[in-house]
Amino acid sequence: MTLKFIGTTSEHGNCPTLYEVVETGDILVQGERETDPEHLAQLRDVKDSETFVVVPRELLTRFAPKE
Repeated sequence: MTLKFIGTTSEHGNCPTLYEVVETGDILVQGERETDPEHLAQLRDVKDSETFVVVPRELLTRFAPKE
């Protein structure tokens, strides 16, 4: 599948970053892995294949597709 760079609020190639999966329109998020035990304990219905990343609100408000 092909990834299309959408945007980032970081400098010098650091995360977080948003990408679009061109073939499906899905959004791929690159960011720092959530490791806070209190946050992880509050998550629901987590599959073994899933992970969670922290996304700054500014990144989503600036670059997330509106459609």
